[in-house]
Amino acid sequence: MVKRDYYEVLGVGKNASTAEMKAAYRKLALEFHPDRNPDNKEAEEKFKEASEAYEVLSDNDKRTRYDQFGHNGLRGGQDFHQYTNINDIFSTFGDIFGGGSIFDDFFGGGSGKSGRRQQGERGPDLKIRLQLTLEEIANGTQKTLKIKRYIVCDECKGSGAKGSSGHSTCHSCSGSGEIRQVSRSMFGQFVNISTCPTCNGEGRIIKERCTKCHGESRVRTEDKVEIEIPAGVESGNYLPVRGKGNAGRRGGQYGDLIVIMDEKEHDVFTRNGHNVLFRQSISYPDAALGADIEVPTLYGTEKIRIDAGTQPNTTITLKDKGIPKLNSYGQGDQIVIVDVYVPTKLSSAEKELMKQLADSDNIHPKNDTAKRKKDFFDRVKDAFF
Repeated sequence: MVKRDYYEVLGVGKNASTAEMKAAYRKLALEFHPDRNPDNKEAEEKFKEASEAYEVLSDNDKRTRYDQFGHNGLRGGQDFHQYTNINDIFSTFGDIFGGGSIFDDFFGGGSGKSGRRQQGERGPDLKIRLQLTLEEIANGTQKTLKIKRYIVCDECKGSGAKGSSGHSTCHSCSGSGEIRQVSRSMFGQFVNISTCPTCNGEGRIIKERCTKCHGESRVRTEDKVEIEIPAGVESGNYLPVRGKGNAGRRGGQYGDLIVIMDEKEHDVFTRNGHNVLFRQSISYPDAALGADIEVPTLYGTEKIRIDAGTQPNTTITLKDKGIPKLNSYGQGDQIVIVDVYVPTKLSSAEKELMKQLADSDNIHPKNDTAKRKKDFFDRVKDAFF
């Protein structure tokens, strides 16, 4: 089944603001919410579809990648959840379906959150630049990347604790992850809440640190990541690889790997959008008499016909031999620009032949200066008389 455009799903334009998308999602979610549509599979699917669209378009990075790559840029579950049931949605949008959400007026709020941080911190993303040849861009390619990143410590399994020593409740904040300071003034009582410096907001501390990661719960290593580059990318495009960034501390989830594309300068081809430009030098006899020649393309060689009397800078178009259009159908062309080669050195015999040709009337350009002047004055007369 072909996925619908996310903007179409939410019923908003591509220039819609975050607030507009949130309002559109709220309307759809309220209409198709499972509490209002019990045992209605169609409503459940529409609820999932709207939630998936909102997850992507409400995130600036994901929205940018979707605008650039479409659904293909989010392929393989690297950019958003593939919802299989309603619980997935409630889990992903915990801040929406819990206290303080846009649904509180209809389905009740009050998640009873404490100030304590969730266990673990999401690991930071990694960014790398990937050099690609024009041939790789035209055909698409697979790459194996070597990256240095943090992974979960296999000794403590991400807990940071040695063996079974485990953790204990932080004595400074009593497990809340917060330090509250109460002050009084003539205006009343004020409460200042800050993150506990002892446990860094986790509410617990390690009893005995792991000897391998020293309590960090992760270790640095070199890893290999295989990625698939779609045909048609250009410099500045980037591909997110979900979960291939750094591991988070204290069992936090992995960050992402952001692969930024860089196009290498080509020896013979010049890219112009989806088209490819190529200059082909031919000899004077081939230009005058015509010839069949072979020219290189990004997909192999191609035979072209040089017509008799071809002039310098004549262009020949090879259809569909350019760059494919990313996330779309069709591709550009290759434009062959013909140059006529003028030799800089001639043998005695070649010079003699050239002198013989020089006496021919057809060798010299026609001197039509007088005709051009006559045509000009004729146009002036026609304009004023």
